Amino acid sequence: MLHLSDQALAEIGVCLRDIATEQFEATVAEITKARRIALYGVGREGLQIKGLAMRLFHLGLHCAMVGDMTTPPVAEGDLLIVSAGPGDFSTVSALIGVARNAGARILVVTAQPQGTAASQADFVLHIPAQTMADDQGDTQSVLPMGSLYEGALYVAFELLVLAVRDRLNVTPQAMRANHTNLE
Repeated sequence: MLHLSDQALAEIGVCLRDIATEQFEATVAEITKARRIALYGVGREGLQIKGLAMRLFHLGLHCAMVGDMTTPPVAEGDLLIVSAGPGDFSTVSALIGVARNAGARILVVTAQPQGTAASQADFVLHIPAQTMADDQGDTQSVLPMGSLYEGALYVAFELLVLAVRDRLNVTPQAMRANHTNLE
């Protein structure tokens, strides 16, 4: 068991190390200047995006998950963040089209920067990790299916939150004050 955990953590570490600094910094800049942020992802990627939305809310940013009844419309000055690990999903492409027509900026987080979703984005954050689109063959991760991408997303998103927190000068106490008391 410990051998597998060492290997899984090492693989996630390689993914994080290989994220381009300029893409990471551009992502931080886009998040900090956005008027409102809408976020979307499917499956386990969607769970990671929900975690990012929660932390952005804790930072005091105006954000919402696409599909929630309280999600406002997007417009100029807003940012749509979508995850499309394997390159594209039909829902992601449709949402990109709607957001683009409304004047919002588009950030695609993906393991496939040559994919359809990335080609439609204003900004791409490439997470160089295996997804279900490429989980067969000799370069298979110890983690099943797209788990390497999803695990790297979790940690990358937490690192983004730290960078945004520092850029906006938000204290850990201020973040905690935004945490729900209805648990």
